[in-house]
Amino acid sequence: MAKLIHSMVRVLDEARSVAFYDAAFGLKVADRLDFDGFTLIYLSNADQTFELELTVNKGRTDAYTLGDGYGHLAVSVPDVEAEHARLTGAGLAPRKVVDFRNGDTPVAKFFFIADPDGYQIEVIQRGGRFL
Repeated sequence: MAKLIHSMVRVLDEARSVAFYDAAFGLKVADRLDFDGFTLIYLSNADQTFELELTVNKGRTDAYTLGDGYGHLAVSVPDVEAEHARLTGAGLAPRKVVDFRNGDTPVAKFFFIADPDGYQIEVIQRGGRFL
């Protein structure tokens, strides 16, 4: 059976992106591969084997167009309200917490935050199908 191992996003500024993902989600550099035209940085933490791959194309100065195909990454946290407060205190500007329901049935409690390149990350309260 297939196992998801990483997702990749292109970023303009390696240091800014690495600092964001560390401050926001505790992701640390697990590996860094430098090539002539680009650099690959793999981020992870002790809670998972899935990695986020940051691709930095050398010499690029224009922001990437995210287009209408990208949706979001999602992470789960034990206490979404506390995480929202922590990220707000760190100056990372998360959007408001949403209590998402299907009628009277709770689906998820979450908020979104954007990384320095505009990629959206959903931060979801752990529980139910979101462990």
